Amino acid sequence: MKTKPDLSFWKLWNLSFGFFGVQIAYALQSANVSRIFATIGADPHDLSYFWILPPLMGLLVQPVVGSLSDKTWNRFGRRLPYLIAGALVAVLVMCLLPNAGSFGLGISSAIIVGLIALMLLDTSINMAMQPFKMLVGDMVNEKQKGLAYSIQSFLCNAGSVVGFVFPFLLAWIGIKTTAPSGIVPDSVIWSFYLGAAILLICVIYSLIKIKEWPPKVYAEYNGGEPASPDGKKAKANIFRLLKDAPSTFWTVSLVQFFCWFAFLFMWTYTTGTVATNAFDTPVANKIDAITDGSSTLAGKYILIGDTVTIVEAGQPMVRGIMHDGTLLEASTILSASGDTLVKDRKIHYTAQGPATAIGAKIGNRGETITIDGNPVTLSSEATIADYLATLSGPVSFSAGASVNRDHNTGRIEVMEREEISLPDASAASYVTHKDIDTSSAQYNAAGDWVGILFAVQAMGSVLWAIMLPRFRSRRFSYALSLLLGAAGFILAGLVTDKYLLFIPFLLIGCAWAAMLAWPFTILTNSLKGGNIGTYLGLFNGSITIPQIVAAITGGWILSAFSTPGEIAPQYIMMIIAGVSLAIGALCLGIVKEGDGKARVKEAVAESED
Repeated sequence: MKTKPDLSFWKLWNLSFGFFGVQIAYALQSANVSRIFATIGADPHDLSYFWILPPLMGLLVQPVVGSLSDKTWNRFGRRLPYLIAGALVAVLVMCLLPNAGSFGLGISSAIIVGLIALMLLDTSINMAMQPFKMLVGDMVNEKQKGLAYSIQSFLCNAGSVVGFVFPFLLAWIGIKTTAPSGIVPDSVIWSFYLGAAILLICVIYSLIKIKEWPPKVYAEYNGGEPASPDGKKAKANIFRLLKDAPSTFWTVSLVQFFCWFAFLFMWTYTTGTVATNAFDTPVANKIDAITDGSSTLAGKYILIGDTVTIVEAGQPMVRGIMHDGTLLEASTILSASGDTLVKDRKIHYTAQGPATAIGAKIGNRGETITIDGNPVTLSSEATIADYLATLSGPVSFSAGASVNRDHNTGRIEVMEREEISLPDASAASYVTHKDIDTSSAQYNAAGDWVGILFAVQAMGSVLWAIMLPRFRSRRFSYALSLLLGAAGFILAGLVTDKYLLFIPFLLIGCAWAAMLAWPFTILTNSLKGGNIGTYLGLFNGSITIPQIVAAITGGWILSAFSTPGEIAPQYIMMIIAGVSLAIGALCLGIVKEGDGKARVKEAVAESED
């Protein structure tokens, strides 16, 4: 087997440059998925479940891409066809995901649309990301792999910085940061549009600059049977490959488990933690049910006789105003100054938050307000009234597990409904729980700030990545990085000043840098033969499986620390993430790099001959 030649810096750069665009897409997903689903109306205890799909798709897709690309060769190359397919799908889905709440659907339907978009986005990102890891394994010798993965780490973090700061920068130039309840702000939507455009440009650049080795040349440098132009190659049995995997594959995977478990919690719970700790986000009382003491009807959508919605997305709908002891029904209400207070029977939100609230005073005697386009001069104080406060007599209520709204007619169709009839509606009350007001200006400011914090983490990762090669021991630098990250996670759950939060996220960046650089360097130095792509795909399980475990258990863990009816203490999850990362650092004690270092010395010696 011939020794791979040294590549120039720019050839190493070109092998990984497309990672910049892919990572922008991944950063936008990482920083905004919890925010998007919370805005649509998801409960904080359910947020981790939405994160099952990304790692699950990675677990399924990356080994398949690795295995298929090991056997592929066509006019576009070996790995690049999968980059093209993944990137094109990612560009389309990035335009769909942030709009999941904008189609006039009910919460359940909007969440389903968002989940489908998230599944497709992560599938396509994994398809686009994996080829770059494989190209380094294919074309870079052992002596230069550390540099190659460092370049990849730099581009990865640079892309992360851009993706993370997009919502903040767009808000800074004046793009809207608030939207009606259930709809994602424009600053986030346009961030995804820009990310999609940059990803497309990066893919085109990669196709122009990267020239993969043809099958026979690949076989000369990597060993094993070359793939023929028609894609035929001796099949590698995945279970046999796992059985024959070097011990390094398994020990590094154990370390990876605790690392990625921790970072899944960061992506899921940072926005909620920062919103409550550092931005004084107001509390909203979300309606869970209606009860009269004997009968209870639960549902985020609650209707009178299947026709009139009185609760939507956990919030009471406005019926009108109470004025001089009389109910004046209204769909739209403007204040005396012309500000919109109620629109389509919903409390209207402005950049400063809700314009008013149920029961709030909206005018004084002598002032003129506008109700459904008609001026009304107040003879006494007026207050906003909801349906439950103005009902009396026997009333039948319905709630739906799934609600579809006809965007043209406003008709609501309730499926899987249950009903209760109350003999005296005036005796009924709402069953509520406290939650972060995800439509508030403070929550959206916190969401934008999380992008800045993640960008700080990425910049810290870039700086720390420069230091990593200076350590004589990879294991020591790996363990030190994870311990610094553990301290960062714990501090991130406790710090209440938004600027002081830069410190813990810089520390988290140290762990991230090591996680991007060392696992693949250690693993690929222990691999030989023509199945490197398959092994790297299988090794991706050490990234995806812990995330799936964290996503499944996250809601249960958060519930264990929650008080019923009160705001979920999401900061606890950051502290748990820190403990997990510290355990990962301890597990590095059993990692052995095998003969990787010896082969590096052999490669260096051969290149000098």
